[in-house]
Amino acid sequence: MDRLFLSALEDIDDTVECVERKGLGHPDTICDGLAEALSRNLCAEYRRRFGEVLHHNVDKALLSGGCAAAAFGGGSVIAPINIYLAGRATFEIGSERIPIDEIARESSYAWLHDNLHALDAKRDVRLHVAIHSGSTDLQTLFLQRDSRNVARANDSVIAVGHAPLSPLERLVLAAETRINGRDRRRERPAWGEDVKVMGVRCRNTTRLTIACAMIGRYLTGLDDYREQKVALEELSRQLAFEHGFPSCEVVVNAADDIATGGIYLTVTGTSAEAGDDGQVGRGNRVNGLITPCRPMSLEAAAGKNPVTHAGKIYNVAAREIAETLVAKVPEIARAQCLLVSEIGSPLTSPAVIQVKLSTKGVPVARLRACVEEIVVNGIARMPAMVDDFIAGQIIIF
Repeated sequence: MDRLFLSALEDIDDTVECVERKGLGHPDTICDGLAEALSRNLCAEYRRRFGEVLHHNVDKALLSGGCAAAAFGGGSVIAPINIYLAGRATFEIGSERIPIDEIARESSYAWLHDNLHALDAKRDVRLHVAIHSGSTDLQTLFLQRDSRNVARANDSVIAVGHAPLSPLERLVLAAETRINGRDRRRERPAWGEDVKVMGVRCRNTTRLTIACAMIGRYLTGLDDYREQKVALEELSRQLAFEHGFPSCEVVVNAADDIATGGIYLTVTGTSAEAGDDGQVGRGNRVNGLITPCRPMSLEAAAGKNPVTHAGKIYNVAAREIAETLVAKVPEIARAQCLLVSEIGSPLTSPAVIQVKLSTKGVPVARLRACVEEIVVNGIARMPAMVDDFIAGQIIIF
């Protein structure tokens, strides 16, 4: 494989490590969730009507925060959250027209209902759908296949993945996942889904800063609020201990000023109600994390079509290749994979493939055969990813 470049992965300076994850209710994550839900629903509808996924890219969503008056025991949303769904999609085939706007609204309200337990989406959110037909050239490119029936990349992109996750990366991912993975309507309902976890390690000192939008209707006053913070701190310390950080410092809602009543209190469990705006692609990468100490792609994966858009497919493939290299080859300690697509070329023919390895005392060149096999299999799997994307089985934020 002459496009595969294999080299050693240099030791990284691990004096300082920073990792972040934006939770389900963060405005940026809401935008990612709505864009991806719309793409998946469009894929399902296209297949139902025509037997195949048609051209679309609905990866442009913007959230403009509303206005709210939070209060213990209640509170109210004064002005709604405005969400703008934009992108391109196939509206009709022959005389049959696809109700794109209706699909966008139904999928968005369903996602908001399923993921934000204190938000009344029909009342507190206004959806604006601005989806139009795609350009003729990209629609034509979408339909093209090579001699092996492989789709062609509809963009030139750079994608990257790494493995394994560091202990701090695993902790940050586990913290938000555990907090929002509870039965949110029954177990600690005062904890909103807008949870952001920031992990910082300076040599052997580790700190988790967690922001959690508390929900006023489930709290009786400041004492109750403090108790909820303590419970969240205790849970986070326990998770830190389980991930190898026994002396991790945990701070919840660091900007609180209890003495003046300045606390992170909300009506709906998300800062989108008043304090923050959001946009697709500004949050978690396809491994669920923001990792500035690692190579990262700036591609917004959510909402891109899973058939031809390399910005989505290649980032997941790069992550999976790196993970497989570490899992399957005992001599490999760490791996990075970089893939570059060229618009118009078959998806399974990247323009550049670079794999960097940190090994356990084995020369990198000696591992070329097994690396090449894993890379070839990972690239060949790309067309089969479509079903996994549509089923929501692949993490992309």
